[in-house]
Amino acid sequence: MRVLDEEKENKQIARQYKELLRISYQTLSDEDKKLIRHAFDTAVDAHKDVRRKSGEAYIFHPIAVAKIVAQQIGLDATAIAAALLHDVVEDTAYTLEDMNEMFGEIVARIVDGLTKISKISSEQDISLQAENFRKMLLTLNDDVRVILIKIADRLHNMQTMDSMAPHKQVKIASETLYIYAPLAHRIGLYNIKTELEDLGLKYTEPAVYNELVSKMEESQESQQQYIESFSDIIKESLDAEGLNYVIRGRSKSIFSIHRKMKAQNVSFDEVYDKFALRIIYKSDRDNEKFLAWKIYSIVTDHFRPNPTRLRDWISSPKGTGYEALHITVIGPKGRWVEVQIRSERMHEIAEKGYAAHFKYKHGDQKEQGIESWLNKLQEALENAEGNAVDFVEEFKLNLYSKEIFVFTPKGELKSLPKGATPLDFAFNIHTEIGLKTRGAKVNGKLVPLSRELKSGDQVEIITSESSKPTANWLDYTTTARARSKIKSSLKEEKKKIGEEGKEILRRKLKQLKITLNEKTVNDLVVYFKLKTSLDLFYRVGINTIDNQKLKEFAASRNNTFINFFKNRIRKPATADEIHKEEVTNNFDSLVFGKEEEKLDYTFSKCCTPIPGDDVFGFITVNEGIKVHTKNCPNAISLQSNYAYRIIAAKWIDSTQQEFTVIIKLEGLDNLGLVNNVTKVISSNMHVNMKSINFETEGGVFSGKITVEVKNKTILKKLLENLKKINGIDKVRRI
Repeated sequence: MRVLDEEKENKQIARQYKELLRISYQTLSDEDKKLIRHAFDTAVDAHKDVRRKSGEAYIFHPIAVAKIVAQQIGLDATAIAAALLHDVVEDTAYTLEDMNEMFGEIVARIVDGLTKISKISSEQDISLQAENFRKMLLTLNDDVRVILIKIADRLHNMQTMDSMAPHKQVKIASETLYIYAPLAHRIGLYNIKTELEDLGLKYTEPAVYNELVSKMEESQESQQQYIESFSDIIKESLDAEGLNYVIRGRSKSIFSIHRKMKAQNVSFDEVYDKFALRIIYKSDRDNEKFLAWKIYSIVTDHFRPNPTRLRDWISSPKGTGYEALHITVIGPKGRWVEVQIRSERMHEIAEKGYAAHFKYKHGDQKEQGIESWLNKLQEALENAEGNAVDFVEEFKLNLYSKEIFVFTPKGELKSLPKGATPLDFAFNIHTEIGLKTRGAKVNGKLVPLSRELKSGDQVEIITSESSKPTANWLDYTTTARARSKIKSSLKEEKKKIGEEGKEILRRKLKQLKITLNEKTVNDLVVYFKLKTSLDLFYRVGINTIDNQKLKEFAASRNNTFINFFKNRIRKPATADEIHKEEVTNNFDSLVFGKEEEKLDYTFSKCCTPIPGDDVFGFITVNEGIKVHTKNCPNAISLQSNYAYRIIAAKWIDSTQQEFTVIIKLEGLDNLGLVNNVTKVISSNMHVNMKSINFETEGGVFSGKITVEVKNKTILKKLLENLKKINGIDKVRRI
């Protein structure tokens, strides 16, 4: 019995192969058939002992994919061979080198683009699907056939998903609706796009799909009657003009009906344009346009058109090569109906996309036609200008979009605004992950947190319990969510430092025989020209207000005569302001450029900026940098005419500013020295280590450490602590 089954199966495989050659849209030469036969024999051998989940021999899958590639997409023998071999390297003992040797570089490259990465080290924890899709897009630069075969592969998988587990069906169907259907639409494979969408709906919302299918079947008869009544009205006029034509009805796809029902919040019966009418006419190339408008004239003589719904794709074909004249008219029974007017050539292009377009353009020069088609496709996929605009919006991963789509390590797709960084991604995943971010890997490589992400990137966030946001993070983020969480965290951190600062202030004032009470706090806030009590405690906490400054305050308090006049001159802060739970910025310094350098500048007289204004610098010819406000009357003129002379500028509070310092260390080398140095730096509050470099020669070491500190007092304390480390001889600031 088993032998009979195998015989039956082998006959079926042979039949499928013959059909593949017969249905090919391109005319196949003997050389082409030889290549396809070789690929077929290799695939049969490679998959001979493998079966799909449904129980059938695995070879039926690559043959089915090759048939879609040959007939529905209309690709050449090279692509048909690659489609037959698309799973060989991934699932069998054959290697990429074998493919190269047996079929040449082009087939091997396409197969490589289609091969999934199955052997990934577990520590990388990167998603197969994410990596596959990224690889597919990257290979696009080599050969666009990779994407076309991938779409065919996905279509056949969607057609044969019944034996899969429901959760897998939903995952694959969702991915299809999200990525592959828009991609097929963009390439001009409208029939495949429609089938992918309908199958996607079948598995994501089966109840909705089944209900719509049965309703469509019920309305089939009335739809046919409507087409006949429409045809009867215009037939006589079309015949009188001696036109050779057919009128067909085309049902709207189940997916698009469902989308319309949701978008317009209407029932199935209230969707009026459930089908369109096509008038397909015979014509030579020279008369196509003339006849299309003649048919338009006849149709609109009988039915009133909606002038806002006229689409002339004949004068300006779509980027996919699609040509037709679309009109919407009030047909029989007062119903709006879309009429598509196409020549037979246009109809074939609509069905096959670019393959038909170039068959007509190049005739028998097959190679030239295929080459031009693939180049045009490549252009369409990469370029979002001109006629390509109508389908660019549909494609979720286009380079010109205002949003990007990146993958998590587990393969989930995340949408972020263009310009987003790994920090934005981290906060998009979860606030806690964002706040604990230590670093990031993009496509397996460590990158700075400021790196701009691109569509298709796979992002992994490295977290650490000891990590916390810094003010610099605000420069690295673009999303409102990330920025608000960072600001909130920085505010909390400042409050925490403020609480510690309050205790430090209590101790220091006690040594100066001053009691910390409300009056003292008010006096200190006024003396240091601050706004709130938290401003005061925070600055004590970060040591901007040190012992020396507090001694000066104590001395001024004791000199009551001077104190009386000082208090008269200074405007005291109100009680409400003093008790505000926030650290305010006392903008007292301007910095320029990305590096935030302090440069010489003057204020422009046209807008006279004041501290805190949004400003920019303009490099003049003779007067150095002039600072303008961003809403200055001259700003637009300067930025549009002299953009190259504009320099970014911003106000900062120098008491909260961090400074970069390089420290040089020298001494005797011993075990654990680097560990001790990093321990001292990390245990010093408000010091952030940026880089460390040590060299040893003959038992003597020298090293450089780059750190960020808020002021000289903190730096002085750090240098003293480093000197105490056993083995360190010299410590100095460079």
